[in-house]
Amino acid sequence: MTIAQEPAALNFECETGNYHTFCPISCVAWLYQKIEDSFFLVIGTKTCGYFLQNAMGVMIFAEPRYAMAELEEGDISAQLNDYEELKRLCEQIKRDRNPSVIVWIGTCTTEIIKMDLEGLAPKLEGEIGIPIVVARANGLDYAFTQGEDTVLAAMANRCPDKAPVAEAEKNERNAIQKLLNFGKKKEDVAQEESEYVDHPPLVLFGSLPDPVVTQLTLELKKQGIKVSGWLPAKRFTELPVLEEGYYVAGVNPFLSRTATTLMRRRKCKLIGAPFPIGPDGTRAWIEKICSVFGITPKGLEEREAQIWAGVEDYVKLIRGKSVFFMGDNLLEVSLARFLVRCGMTVQEVGIPYMDKRYQAAELAMLEQACHEMGVPLPTIVEKPDNYNQLQRIYELQPDLVITGMAHANPLEARGINTKWSVEFTFAQIHGFSNARDILELVTRPLRRNNNLKDLGWDKLVREEAKI
Repeated sequence: MTIAQEPAALNFECETGNYHTFCPISCVAWLYQKIEDSFFLVIGTKTCGYFLQNAMGVMIFAEPRYAMAELEEGDISAQLNDYEELKRLCEQIKRDRNPSVIVWIGTCTTEIIKMDLEGLAPKLEGEIGIPIVVARANGLDYAFTQGEDTVLAAMANRCPDKAPVAEAEKNERNAIQKLLNFGKKKEDVAQEESEYVDHPPLVLFGSLPDPVVTQLTLELKKQGIKVSGWLPAKRFTELPVLEEGYYVAGVNPFLSRTATTLMRRRKCKLIGAPFPIGPDGTRAWIEKICSVFGITPKGLEEREAQIWAGVEDYVKLIRGKSVFFMGDNLLEVSLARFLVRCGMTVQEVGIPYMDKRYQAAELAMLEQACHEMGVPLPTIVEKPDNYNQLQRIYELQPDLVITGMAHANPLEARGINTKWSVEFTFAQIHGFSNARDILELVTRPLRRNNNLKDLGWDKLVREEAKI
């Protein structure tokens, strides 16, 4: 008789299912708010326009800085002049909004009809006097979050390659430093500058809300590390300088195309760190950056322990429970690693696309977390077939399924707790202090069920099910 052994390493599988994810043009929703002097022009069909209207939920009192250039039959059959039409629209945008940059978002249709956006943009840019960045954030990508990846990769090519000569001009350009130094005296700023360790320039890439940018910048500052800039910057005119040999580090696992562009086109050195999601990931991210610069990190163990103690009321709700990821936004591996640290068992990690090189540190950390917590290693299924996944869910009966919106209600109807994966995309989940926000989302279905039990609703549901 033989005893079945748990796998000693992560098991990777690849199925042939369809991608059940939003269209990547949805990246406009958060990027136009992040880059304040930008304007996004989505070039596609009426279907794309309907998606943007329904998916983004724009406030009626705020005019957004994006628009839809709808392709008609004449455009698709090449009976109209693409250049003249786009010129007319861009001149109107300049007249009405006067942005510092116009980002053309190419959709599936522009790919199918081979619309030469990259060829049209330089000529038009010269005529209207506004930079035009072309990003093909279309449905041919694996996940909707990769729309940001495409835009940032295009913007990386627009970053200046030489730093300003004057130090004062250099400081003026760095929006991060201006934000951190707001309201401080010059003497205090000079004293704080002396606290930084002498290290090569570091640029971080990934779109995060301003409070999270400030938090992560300050966490690195505590270790004596100075952040030279962020991609994207708050304003297009404040894009970071990128010279050969600069170090770069990502904050999101779906930015592999941007990382490749920074390494190959801009000759930067990528710091292959886990991502700063959860207190464990944030600590590992900072430690990796410190190790690259030869810095001994200070106080990170205490900081992480403090955060874990502060979220214990949430952790005790999920400790010992199981979770299943169906795959949607490419955050699955990072969230799985964090939930393992919370005491959960991850049964499967479905993911639309797996870049093992860019996520190498995160995968190693997931494996280490499973060994240290004494839980089985999950199977990572790339491009999962949802029919097969549903069969596995019915068989395994996980306590929680993190899934795309399409499958949430059907699973709930079958008595399986679900959480929309898209909510993690829009929530503030990076850094030490935002661990509570992740757990707030994860535990919400479980807390809801506990409240229903207290009210006696579970008995009523069972009675109705018998009927």
